[in-house]
Amino acid sequence: MTGTSWLICRRLPEDECRPERNNMNYLIEGAVGPGLISEIMESMAARKDCGGHSAFMGQVRADNIDGKIVKAIEYSAYEAMVRTEAEQIKAEILAEFEDAKSIEILHSTGTVMAGEISLFVLVSAGHRRQAIEACSKSVELIKERLPVWKKEIFDDDSHAWRENNPYQSGI
Repeated sequence: MTGTSWLICRRLPEDECRPERNNMNYLIEGAVGPGLISEIMESMAARKDCGGHSAFMGQVRADNIDGKIVKAIEYSAYEAMVRTEAEQIKAEILAEFEDAKSIEILHSTGTVMAGEISLFVLVSAGHRRQAIEACSKSVELIKERLPVWKKEIFDDDSHAWRENNPYQSGI
């Protein structure tokens, strides 16, 4: 895996997060590609303490907004705050869902085309219900708190900034 780094947060006796990849980066330039997703998913086979893994993949939609089609989203982020917030989200999830063993978060920056993945979240737990519920809550907290901004690029090359409202229906 060249040029890409990610962090796995595992439950440790002290309930702290320990990096297992270099740079502890939650952000990836461009789309989260199938090769990286596959690599992360394959790494879960080594986990003998988990009976459930729940994944969420956020895909850029080709929405029709006022007669214009979204062809891409350009993501920008406050990188230092992304790391701080992501680590806090992980700590909160691991504290709330005692059966959760690890949480992985990757969010795109830069341009991601419609149909490509811009957010990948994977939660592993001893049992499926905890994995599913912890993954769902993780995604909601990410949408609510991660300082990532979206500029929708339309098919006519115009653009509009999109407010990230995790509670708005349909988003």
